[in-house]
Amino acid sequence: MHSLLLFSGETINYPILIGFVLSSSALAISPGPDNIFVLTQSISNGVRAGLATVLGLVSGCLVHTTLLAFGVSEIIKRSDALFFGIKLFGAIYLFYLAYKVFKSDGDILLEDKKAAKSPKNLFWRGFTMNVLNPKVTIFFLAFFPGFLFSTELDPVVQFYVLGLLFMLSALIIFGAIALLAGSISNYLKGHNKVGFYLKWVQIIVFSGIAVYLLLSDK
Repeated sequence: MHSLLLFSGETINYPILIGFVLSSSALAISPGPDNIFVLTQSISNGVRAGLATVLGLVSGCLVHTTLLAFGVSEIIKRSDALFFGIKLFGAIYLFYLAYKVFKSDGDILLEDKKAAKSPKNLFWRGFTMNVLNPKVTIFFLAFFPGFLFSTELDPVVQFYVLGLLFMLSALIIFGAIALLAGSISNYLKGHNKVGFYLKWVQIIVFSGIAVYLLLSDK
């Protein structure tokens, strides 16, 4: 295929990687518990606190990536049928997430309560919030397998590349939210329909990835 390019002796499908980064970025921008938490902490405790929260949340993704890389990689090696089952589960779960977003009201709720917390405490709170949330593990399991980008490169390496790209996307977007928290908060308060538009971004992204998983090859 013309979309396959050679890099360091391995065949890499760069369009798949680009699609993964775009999907990850769209999901990071859409309102959810993590970026809303970053926004509220930045408003309440300052930019440093917000950035510490971002680093904690992003660092936690490495744990989920490791669990996914070593668990699913073995399944890929042993059974095509099991791997297809994982992707089917992923597609169903993503359609379920799209349905949950569709049923929600789309409002973005912010709390401006002052509660001083140190950046160190917020880092560990963000880290534990991420690591101890089973929904993150399930989401990674649903999202990552359809974006394996090489037939030659070890799946463990591919999952780590995807994990690091996901973390980088979240770091850039969540970091921007922390730095621009005041402006974002004022904008959201003055534009009630923003939540509605972002709600549909989530629905389209979740549904689009689900369809992609169903149509993609191993």
